[in-house]
Amino acid sequence: MIMLYLEQKPSPPLADCIRSFWYACAPNLPHERERVLPTGALQIVINLAADRLTDCGIGEEAPCREMPGAVIVGARSHYEVIHMRDLAEIMGIVFFPGGFAPWLRYRADDFFQRSVSLDAFWSTRQLVDRLREQLTPALKLNTLDRLLTEQLRGRSVERKPIVKAALADLRHNTVRGTARHLEISERRLHQLISEDAGLSPKLWGRIHRFQMAVKALHRGADTHWKQLALDCGYYDQSHFTNDFHAFSGIDPTTYSAARGRWRNHVIIA
Repeated sequence: MIMLYLEQKPSPPLADCIRSFWYACAPNLPHERERVLPTGALQIVINLAADRLTDCGIGEEAPCREMPGAVIVGARSHYEVIHMRDLAEIMGIVFFPGGFAPWLRYRADDFFQRSVSLDAFWSTRQLVDRLREQLTPALKLNTLDRLLTEQLRGRSVERKPIVKAALADLRHNTVRGTARHLEISERRLHQLISEDAGLSPKLWGRIHRFQMAVKALHRGADTHWKQLALDCGYYDQSHFTNDFHAFSGIDPTTYSAARGRWRNHVIIA
């Protein structure tokens, strides 16, 4: 079974808004579906193997529906289910929180819990054709970087400094504490984070804590649950377990037992 996954950092004109480009090639996988855990990031996904993607919703037995082959995937508050046929050859663009709004000049919260055709914002036919023409994954990643740089037409794109500062502060502070630290109202903080990151400040903070736990569990950290909960910013083990289940649909023990190659993917047997 061939499975390839590559990530590449963007070139400097893109680096403040885009976290990474990724490429995956995993045809003929032995299972049909996987859970994808929420990360708080907004991304663009492009299927190179077919002209459609598959949306399986959030239920493990839910019927799938076809979507366009290139979509903007908004930030999620819970896991979603993907069909593994889409991983035959696929690419993606992961934006930093706050990095999407200055890029396309649309509010990120307009895409919350949604997958929207990229064609509404960018002609995907030429984009996909150019990527498919490239002979190696490295060339495909470099081409995607170049095409996005050309799309800027010399325009500078940067995240708002106050949004970057707020998101950094929310990693270890409450919404009220962050608003006080930045000397803005909680209402203004909510507006800034929602419009630019696509999530409310409170939800973004919860997903950040959840992702800290996912990273620790995936690297095989000793599962002293109470200490892990405290290390990730939870009040207690019960709060940690409830939040983990709310985002992933499974408990931490199940995740640890089922963890695979990709941190935010969990195989559905």
